[in-house]
Amino acid sequence: MSISSQIHVEKPTITESNALYQRAKGLIPSVTQTLAKGPTQHVDGFAPKFLRRGKGAHVWDVDGNRFLDYTMGVGPLSLGYADDRVDEAIQRQLKDGITFSLMHPLEVEVAELFRDMIPNCEAVRYSKSGADVASAAVRVSRAFTGRDVVLCCGYHGWHDWYVGVTSRNAGVPDATKQLTYTFQYNDIETIEQALDETVACVILEPTVFEAPQADFLQRLHEVCKRNGTLLIFDEMWTGFRMAPGGAQEYFGVTPDLAVYSKAMANGMPIAAITGRRDVMALFEEDVFFYTTFGGEALSLAAAKATMEIIRDEPVNEHMFAIGKAIKDGYNSLASQKGLTFTKCSGFDCRTIVTFDASVGDPLLVKSLVQQEMIRRGVLWSGFHNVSYAHTQAEVEHTLAIYDDVLDTLSHHIDNNTVADALEGSPLQPVFRKVDGFNIKPKQ
Repeated sequence: MSISSQIHVEKPTITESNALYQRAKGLIPSVTQTLAKGPTQHVDGFAPKFLRRGKGAHVWDVDGNRFLDYTMGVGPLSLGYADDRVDEAIQRQLKDGITFSLMHPLEVEVAELFRDMIPNCEAVRYSKSGADVASAAVRVSRAFTGRDVVLCCGYHGWHDWYVGVTSRNAGVPDATKQLTYTFQYNDIETIEQALDETVACVILEPTVFEAPQADFLQRLHEVCKRNGTLLIFDEMWTGFRMAPGGAQEYFGVTPDLAVYSKAMANGMPIAAITGRRDVMALFEEDVFFYTTFGGEALSLAAAKATMEIIRDEPVNEHMFAIGKAIKDGYNSLASQKGLTFTKCSGFDCRTIVTFDASVGDPLLVKSLVQQEMIRRGVLWSGFHNVSYAHTQAEVEHTLAIYDDVLDTLSHHIDNNTVADALEGSPLQPVFRKVDGFNIKPKQ
C-alpha cells in the first residue's frame, strides 16, 4: 500500500472543542493565553481549538482526533511530546518537591550546563518566560551603558519597551514608545547610521527565516562594540535548535547577552539570560530581577535532562535532516506543479511555507492550506517546527499530503474559489504592522 493511499481525508469532529470555546468566551479575554494557539490563527469553525494530550510528534484533541503536529507547542517541544527521559526527570523531582524556601541544587547544575554549552555564558539567571529575560537584558544593558535607547528586530514579547513599537501598543506610555526603534534584518547601513551615544543595546533574533547576508551578524557585532552598545541575541527560536550552543555557535558570533526559553526544557516553563560577567554582575545589587518561581525545580529538572540529551545525542543533526527533507520535498512538488507563488524557506531546523500576493490574499490562501492539512490529519500553522521525534516515515507521509493539498489549492486558485472553499473563518494577522514603522532617524 502506498503512503498516499493511507491519507485519511475527513473534516474533524470538533463538538467538544466548540463547547469548551463557548465556556471560555467572555470569561477568558481573547480565549487563549498564547495568541499563536488561539482561534484567530486557525480556521475557526473547522480546526480543533483544544488539545488533550501529545506523544512524540502527534497530538490528540479533546474530541479524540489525532494529528501529526508541526507547531510543536509553538517551539518548545525540541525532543517531542512526553519524552520519556524528560518526563522521568520531572517525576523524580516531583517526589521531592516543586518550589522550596531556599535555593535548589538544580539551579547550579543547569547553570553549569549553560556555561559549558553556550559560548557567551560567563553568568546565567533564570525566569519563567522569554519576555521576562528579554526585558531583563534590556534593563541591564541600560544600567551598564547609562543609555536609554533600544534598537530591535524581530519579536521580543509583550513588555512595554518592545510592544510599544507594534500596532497593539495601547496602555504603553508615549515616553516609553520613544525609546525603542526598529530596523530591518540585514540592513547594516541603517544600524550604523542610527547608532549614537544614546543607544544602550541592539536586540534581535539572530535569524528567523532569512539568512544573514554579507557577514551581517559579524559586522553588527563590530559596530555595536565600536559604539559602546551591547549586542543581545534573542535566541528563543534558535537556542538549542540550531546547535547545542544555539545561533552563537552556528554563526560563530558571540553577543554580549543572549536570552533563551522554548527548546531548552521540552515544554516546561523556564527562560534564561546569559552573558558577560561584568554586565551580568549588575544583577547582584544594581538591577532588580527576581521572581518567586525562577528556581522552580520541575522546570530545572526538565531543562537539565533536555540540555544533556541535546549535548550528547544528534538532536540538531536530526532536526536539520528532517526539516531539509520537508523543505526540499515541498519545493520540488510546487515546482513540478508550476506553483511559482509558494515556497518553503528558512533554516532546515525550522522552516516556513509562504504564498505571494500574485494569487490573491496570502492569508486567505494559507487558511485554505491549513484547512486541507487538518482535514488530512496534520496540525499546521505554516511552519515546520520539527523535533527529535519526527521520523523519515512521517516526512514521506507529510509530502504525500502536500502533494494532495497543493492540487486542491491549485484547483481553487484556477477557479477563483479559494474563499468559497473555506469551511470556517480565515486566519487573522497578529499585528497590523510588523516592521519598518518606527525606525530611528538617521544622524
